[in-house]
Amino acid sequence: MKAQAQDRQVAAARGLVAHLADHLDLDASVRLWDGTLLPLGRDPRGPLTISIAAPGVIASLLRWPTLDRLIRHYAAGDIELESGSLIDLGHQLEEGGRRKSLKGVSKRRVAAALLSFLLTRAQPPGDARAFAGDADGSGRAQAQNRDFVQFHYDVGNDFYRLFLDERMQYSCAYFTDPANSLDQAQTDKLEMICRKLRLEPGDRVLDIGCGWGGLICYAAEHYGVTAHGITLSPAQLEVAKARIAAQGLSERVTVGLTDYVDISGTYDKVVSVGMYEHIGLANIDKYMRAVRRVLAPDGLFLNHAISRRSKRNRRRFGARAEQRALKRYIFPGGELDDIGHTVQAMEQAGFEVHDVEGWRRHYARTTRLWCERLMARREEAEALVGAPTYRIWTAYLAGCSLAFERGSARIFQTLASRSARGDPPLPPTRADLYR
Repeated sequence: MKAQAQDRQVAAARGLVAHLADHLDLDASVRLWDGTLLPLGRDPRGPLTISIAAPGVIASLLRWPTLDRLIRHYAAGDIELESGSLIDLGHQLEEGGRRKSLKGVSKRRVAAALLSFLLTRAQPPGDARAFAGDADGSGRAQAQNRDFVQFHYDVGNDFYRLFLDERMQYSCAYFTDPANSLDQAQTDKLEMICRKLRLEPGDRVLDIGCGWGGLICYAAEHYGVTAHGITLSPAQLEVAKARIAAQGLSERVTVGLTDYVDISGTYDKVVSVGMYEHIGLANIDKYMRAVRRVLAPDGLFLNHAISRRSKRNRRRFGARAEQRALKRYIFPGGELDDIGHTVQAMEQAGFEVHDVEGWRRHYARTTRLWCERLMARREEAEALVGAPTYRIWTAYLAGCSLAFERGSARIFQTLASRSARGDPPLPPTRADLYR
């Protein structure tokens, strides 16, 4: 009896995959729990394969069809991608309008195939590294900022070293040539930021969310500035201090474990790269006021941040299932602003905006390279953080790359100064940036 049920499940899966193959025509295959390999297209020749470990996985997702459950099954290895990545699968789905072709899939045939799994014992999904508290971050207390940041960055310095560049720049690189290496593109990013800020010897620079200290060290070494960086991650702080000492920059570069709301002093230039996404939409005005408070009257402020598309009504902004999952497993407390509101918030805080530059294509390539580099060192990654965390991170990086490619995620560098009458602290053209 059990064998007959299993045969019916395999037959149902065959019919369902064949129906999907007719509509999607992917260069990929599906491997069932009994080893059966089914084409997901009319003539797949590539090695990309989606494997399903047991019929109970389908039963689980059928009874509780949530993205969170799918993620946990994927993290546990119950659903696996062989000989490829989610980027490869995503590209195929985007090509030729294949995603739209799913509308032609017969719901009746899908339902009939899934009936065979209703009485199957559901396989419980495994546990995955998730934020234990309120990952949404609404109404957060200041103390929660540190919890959010540490969850993401304290996964381990050695883990980040597996896929980042030599300076450990965990933000969008700048590809002056698409063929450039990640190390070269990240160096070019640091150089462009320094040029936009018009750094000069003796400038006092504040880096809000300084990461592992790459930018403050570069600015001090190549532009002769005095720089201070702040982070909320003890793991990042440790590496930044070691880097500053190793480069002999201790007299001009400092770093501290400080929240942006507690910054003090006066700085000629303020820069924030990849930190804005952490503060939460409700705190944007507070953030802008904090930056303006410490910026010198003739100073410049560069804000580098991921953004989302603007909506007709901001009150309708709500977290989709994938955004909730991102907060739970990767970026607790994270929220994306739209660039129009960012500019508005800057102006309302007393800034004059001078330049807004989109780097979307650069981040699509950056995150793809990160994903490929991490996948190439899978064994090392799993030894450091475990297989579930490795799988979630590769899925996250792949998803980011696809989102930037199709434009559902964007990124901008916005340069501003304190509003004042007369000429701003900038040359009349931007020719110096590209000399």
